[in-house]
Amino acid sequence: MTERRRASAEKTRPSAFWPAAAIVVPGTGWFARIEIEGGEHLPIEGPYVLAPNHYSEFDPVIIAVATWRLGRAPRFMAKESLFKVPVLGAILRATGMVPVARASSASAAKQTLEQSRALVADRRGVIVYPEGSLTRDPDLWPMRGKTGAVRLALSAETPIPVIPVATWGVQEILPRYGKLRFWPPRRRVRVLLGPPVDLSAFTGTVPGTLAAATDVVMRDISALLGELRGETPPAALWNPAQHGQKETGRLDS
Repeated sequence: MTERRRASAEKTRPSAFWPAAAIVVPGTGWFARIEIEGGEHLPIEGPYVLAPNHYSEFDPVIIAVATWRLGRAPRFMAKESLFKVPVLGAILRATGMVPVARASSASAAKQTLEQSRALVADRRGVIVYPEGSLTRDPDLWPMRGKTGAVRLALSAETPIPVIPVATWGVQEILPRYGKLRFWPPRRRVRVLLGPPVDLSAFTGTVPGTLAAATDVVMRDISALLGELRGETPPAALWNPAQHGQKETGRLDS
């Protein structure tokens, strides 16, 4: 059940999100009956990085609607090239989506720093999928994460909170690499947010630090998913490199 919360200024102020929400929210209501727990962990105001698990092409829609219902505007990281597409690029910019760098490491680091400063200055949040693509784990547990979420959070002068979140039930609407199921409608989908990940032991953005911090984030996401599923998460995260599976459709780096 969703807690009643006041909406943030970014939701109540007229923006490009309003017409999008008028279409997406009721449309999603046909497919899913979204139940949100732990919504108090998402700050009403100020910057944040929301880090969800990813096991269906439809779960970004669920996360977007849940974020909107909790009073914040859902902004995702998107491939930089998409901002150059006519019309689509204008929509991405109008809604404040965050471009993902695909250039050299130095250029990417500079862009990440600028993005962190912008999030803090504008008091905005962003949704980052740490796995970068749909999980390859056969049982849909989170797989090994990429460092984009923690790199963005730790790049700020005052670290931005990373909020772990898990969803479950979306696979009944759109199975991983499957087809969208229109019937029966309003399938139960649960969304569970946890408290900000404790990253106090990590400072700086060197590769080793980022990898270790990402492991902590992924463990918290896995624990939340375990609560939703009523199961114990695997002791070790699925590693696509070790299992010989190529990663495609990346959302993060």
